[in-house]
Amino acid sequence: MRSILITGCSSGIGYHAAHALAARGWQVFATCRQPADCDRLRAEGLDSVVLDYTDTNSMTRALDHVLSSTGGRLDALFNNGAYAIPGATEDLPTDALRAIFEANLFGWHELTRRVIPVMRAQGAGRIVQNSSVLGLAALRWRGAYVATKFALEGLSDVLRLEMRGTGVHVVLIEPGPVTSRIRQNSIPHFERWIDWRASPRAAQYESTLLTRLYEDRGPDRFELPPAAVTRALIRALDATTPRPRYYVTLPTHALGTARRLLPGRALDWLLARL
Repeated sequence: MRSILITGCSSGIGYHAAHALAARGWQVFATCRQPADCDRLRAEGLDSVVLDYTDTNSMTRALDHVLSSTGGRLDALFNNGAYAIPGATEDLPTDALRAIFEANLFGWHELTRRVIPVMRAQGAGRIVQNSSVLGLAALRWRGAYVATKFALEGLSDVLRLEMRGTGVHVVLIEPGPVTSRIRQNSIPHFERWIDWRASPRAAQYESTLLTRLYEDRGPDRFELPPAAVTRALIRALDATTPRPRYYVTLPTHALGTARRLLPGRALDWLLARL
């Protein structure tokens, strides 16, 4: 039985991946930040423990539980939990950027570093990073999230090169619009950090961002369910030699191609209209 540690399993991508891999015979450790969510997942038959990327002790306890349950082995890590702070970059306090990097990048890096010695010792392992189309292309109002995902892309690329020959493969999954609660979950962070009423862009906030943020408008045009990401995750886990990147959703394929082919000004022109 292969084992996998998945973060951010309270809903969306992590939740679906945990149940799908358990159904395929994996020993799944599904982690959440909140104990109540872990209780719910345990009631659904999953092995669930608390893991918060901003809490080193919780990472220690979670990984100790995993290794004690598997006899010291871990075949795969799926880094998944992240959040967004919508808002114009000029309105983004530096402390807000520090906080989101702690959760979206530094915590991922710390957990990854903790599992690498385990995978090195066993001579094999998969580290799968759930990135985003926003790790490939910049969109307005998303500066904080884009910054963390661009950083994740670079850090993962370097790690993949450095782990060559160890049996440990590093893979990026890059979803576009996927059904999740990231919009709803971003509202408290927006309200905490962004003083939009004092912004020179206040009228733009009212006419664009606030509507998108607070109104439930149903699925985006190209939105796919979390199962689409799970399918890419399964390919990354099962392939003898996984690809460095797996694109998910049409917008990711389109913007990935545009980034490779278009000159910078042409790409800016396109992205400014999205």
